[in-house]
Amino acid sequence: MARLSGGKGGNQGNRSKYRREKRSAVADAADERRMQEQLESKILKVTEFVSANDLAALMDVSVNEVIKTCMNLGMFVSINQRLDAEAITIIADEFGYDIQFASAEEEENTGIEEVDAEEDLLPRAPIVTIMGHVDHGKTSLLDYIRRTKVTAGEAGGITQHIGAYQVTTEAGKDITFLDTPGHEAFTAMRARGAKVTDVVIIVVAADDNVMPQTKEALNHAQAAGSPIVIAINKIDKPTANPDKIREELAQLNVLVEEWGGKYQSQEISAKTGQGIDELLDKVLLEAELLELKANPNRRAVGTVIEAALDKGRGYVATVLVQTGTLKIGDILVAGSHHGRVKAMTDELGKRHKIAGPSMPIQVLGIDGAPQAGDKFVVMETEREAREIAVNRQQLQREQSMRTKKHITLDEIGRRLAIGTFKELNVIVRGDVDGSVEALSDSLLKLSTEEVQVNILSKGVGQISETDVLLASASDAIIIGFQVRPSVNARKLAEQEEIDIRLYSIIYNAINELKDAMEGMLAPTVKEEVTANVEVREVFKITKVGTIAGCMVTDGVITRNSKIRIVRDGIVVHSGEILALKRFKDDVSEVRTGYECGISIKNFNDLVQGDVIEAYEEREIKRTL
Repeated sequence: MARLSGGKGGNQGNRSKYRREKRSAVADAADERRMQEQLESKILKVTEFVSANDLAALMDVSVNEVIKTCMNLGMFVSINQRLDAEAITIIADEFGYDIQFASAEEEENTGIEEVDAEEDLLPRAPIVTIMGHVDHGKTSLLDYIRRTKVTAGEAGGITQHIGAYQVTTEAGKDITFLDTPGHEAFTAMRARGAKVTDVVIIVVAADDNVMPQTKEALNHAQAAGSPIVIAINKIDKPTANPDKIREELAQLNVLVEEWGGKYQSQEISAKTGQGIDELLDKVLLEAELLELKANPNRRAVGTVIEAALDKGRGYVATVLVQTGTLKIGDILVAGSHHGRVKAMTDELGKRHKIAGPSMPIQVLGIDGAPQAGDKFVVMETEREAREIAVNRQQLQREQSMRTKKHITLDEIGRRLAIGTFKELNVIVRGDVDGSVEALSDSLLKLSTEEVQVNILSKGVGQISETDVLLASASDAIIIGFQVRPSVNARKLAEQEEIDIRLYSIIYNAINELKDAMEGMLAPTVKEEVTANVEVREVFKITKVGTIAGCMVTDGVITRNSKIRIVRDGIVVHSGEILALKRFKDDVSEVRTGYECGISIKNFNDLVQGDVIEAYEEREIKRTL
């Protein structure tokens, strides 16, 4: 307006307006950055089972406040008590923090990861895994490559089979081969975040079909995002039909290059050696496209391929150096073990002083056997290495003690917090078919987006050993409605740590399961069976009613125990004891192995062979 009216100072006003806008834009950007930082600072990265004290330090509050908050939530904790994932999430939520769980390795490796400068990186050899169905010629292929490409001076010395070999092709290029025992190792390594392989060779026999294991290998390789080269083996056989294999692969959406797809394939014979040089060239071509590089001039980082205890030499770990150079005398941490490298040998048993990137090597000097797939890192001082190893051992010990082998209702909350819980398998047993159907349908309706409820098996009758074994195999919980487990089933369930929940009210079963799935803590009232009593004889006495002559087979029955009558595994009555006698005297309790007489309030329909189950309800404080 000032400019239009041609008034004085219009230009000046514009300039100050522009400055003002610029100032406010800068202030807005600073505010946004500050907000972002605040949001990020509200996320805590922790390992599971940190102590209350450590959690308080991370949130920058006093530990007394944390304990006070826990008490308000009905949890009793001490300063050094280690908390599980569910408790950590609840407490952090109260203080307005979000939690991200990291494994011990991730926690400590964050400080160790160094980023290499582009000019320090040098080309490295590709790491190749050979996979495929049993008996399709994986080992024969490896043996042929090693026999021709590895030194021929093996005759006198014994080859040390270490599961990883380095081979030099005619063109002078190196390739490292991983010999995976089945795919468990490959899957386990991938699951542990150690992506070791660069290229995968999938071997398929030309005289056979694409087998389930071949499909599994393809899925693994595709999930890991590794380039795939298909090797069609056994083409020297008269029954070989490579086109049939290509057709079957095409049905799995794996189109080979000859058919216009993106996957390289090569017809080979591991027996005669036909096509193997071409196969290695194709592998090197895939590797070139990946531009594999590593910095050899730094502390070594890599992955453990396998570890064993050798009688003469102690713990021997086969490791694959991924970046840096490993030297004799280096101090390394692998998983929860540490040690100083005393000696290094290759697959021929030849000693080495150093091992560079992509080199598989056997290492002596670690104080235990790390797991396949564990990362190893070279540390500066032994003290640092020992501290990290001890911390990891403590966490592992805590996890093995505190985490249940199988899922239980109390365990669900913990697994939900970490995010490892996706489906709940349930086995339902009831007294009548109608109840079983009603309960199963209600439980299925509890499925949410995060948690899927699966009914594995449902039926009428008592809970048997078969049910417990099924629950153990499929990580399920057993829900009994008005039924009881047989004695053997109960013992087996204790042994296998299977959660058997017994209910007599359908709503209790549904609500408890719902609470557990929402990550609530364990219920506060718990039933505990204190005795099992077998009815051996029944006496009907006028004016008194029915008296059962019994034998206590297990536990201790008391005068004020609550009881249930169980007939053939089905509950027929719940109530209280009217009188408990030994001979003619009233007694307060009867122990295992003794006989007694019992009469039951308002119930006379006792039959020989019934089991009287005594139980008490205990109020349990909600624990972590």
